[in-house]
Amino acid sequence: MNRRDLIKTAPFALAGAAGLWWYGTRSTEDGPNLAAAMAQDAATVDTSGVAEMSLGNPDAKVTVIEYASYTCPHCKNFHDTVFKDLKKNYIDTGKINFIYREVYFDRFGLWAAMVARCGGEMRYFGIADMIYDTQKDWVADGDPALVAENLRKIGKKAGLSDAELDACMNDGENAKALVAAYQKNAEADGVNSTPTFRINGEEYSNMNYADFSAILDKKLAE
Repeated sequence: MNRRDLIKTAPFALAGAAGLWWYGTRSTEDGPNLAAAMAQDAATVDTSGVAEMSLGNPDAKVTVIEYASYTCPHCKNFHDTVFKDLKKNYIDTGKINFIYREVYFDRFGLWAAMVARCGGEMRYFGIADMIYDTQKDWVADGDPALVAENLRKIGKKAGLSDAELDACMNDGENAKALVAAYQKNAEADGVNSTPTFRINGEEYSNMNYADFSAILDKKLAE
């Protein structure tokens, strides 16, 4: 999934959907000058509370950062066809440190991230798997109320209570911090498509498992 002007497509304007406070996605939908206002706001938002979601060995020689969107079909394909083997052979064995950073091309991707993070760091990747596994189902026809309800069902299936989901899904300050953190990271690393990978600081695009493992083996041998 490619997006031009990636950093400008997730303004901080609040939008109502299914009785929840969420953030809109485009300046053309949410009013004039929102992209400019967002860029200005991002620099002033406190992002210290946004946890870095990671797996594996934090002291590993090789660190892989994945930038991905929960609404991106190519990201789903990576998690369906590559990530499971990557986790088994490199993450679970402690060979690498894997960091997952959410990209918000649209408000639905942000909502999904908020639900995934609602379970805390210990349950994050399990909920993320559920979100990717059912991507076509919860995205549905793009109706905001239906998408919100579908994501809520995923959260409940993962063991989250109604009270926990209410708190997470209505946390506007957290949503604002997530968007600001995403902007800062994506801008710093020059991310303009998903999935994008940075392996020990070098950028790579989407690839199959054989190519990915070859790169990792080379990095580990250096």
